[in-house]
Amino acid sequence: MTLGTLVTILDFGSVLIFALTGALVASRAQLDPVGFVFMAALTAVGGGTLRDLILGRDLVFWVAQPAYVVLAAAAALVVFWTAHLFESRYTWLIWLDSVALAVAAAAGVGVAMEGGFGPVIVVIMGVVTGTFGGLMRDVVGNEVPLVLKQGELYLTAAFGGALVAVTLAWLGLVRPHALIACALMVWSLRAGSLLFGWQLPVYRPRPPRKRG
Repeated sequence: MTLGTLVTILDFGSVLIFALTGALVASRAQLDPVGFVFMAALTAVGGGTLRDLILGRDLVFWVAQPAYVVLAAAAALVVFWTAHLFESRYTWLIWLDSVALAVAAAAGVGVAMEGGFGPVIVVIMGVVTGTFGGLMRDVVGNEVPLVLKQGELYLTAAFGGALVAVTLAWLGLVRPHALIACALMVWSLRAGSLLFGWQLPVYRPRPPRKRG
């Protein structure tokens, strides 16, 4: 499988799964079908749009191929008619989001690699593509942004996966395999954080010193 083909598959996968999460947030906000489609599409293409604008691609990916938006809209309508069947929509939301984060981060890494950018830009694009769609979803949906929840690996998971991909590619692994390793690393870190509480130390201000 070529790098370009895998990137297209990853983009479609991330659009579908992120669209489902956007629609679940819409269900929690009790929006109408148009609201569902808006939230799903915003979440699905948000990170990839920012990525393509930063990299100066000729066309944003969903403008070049409107099937991405159609897929997001279809996913939104499916959730609109079935969301009541899920016992815990928030649990579905965070786990679907973890998969979407992994797939989208790998897609961002692949697009930057395909464009011939250096390691720093590749890693940044992995983080941007993986996180910004979900951030937009949570802000618009009035949810606590998952990317900012204290004590959970989210940005760190995307960064770690992108760094793994860059390292493996530098060591000579073919790029499609490096992207798969990226997605697996991102999801493993995110799932470990959710299941086992993996986290990095957080900043805690020191108490003021007492004056004698």
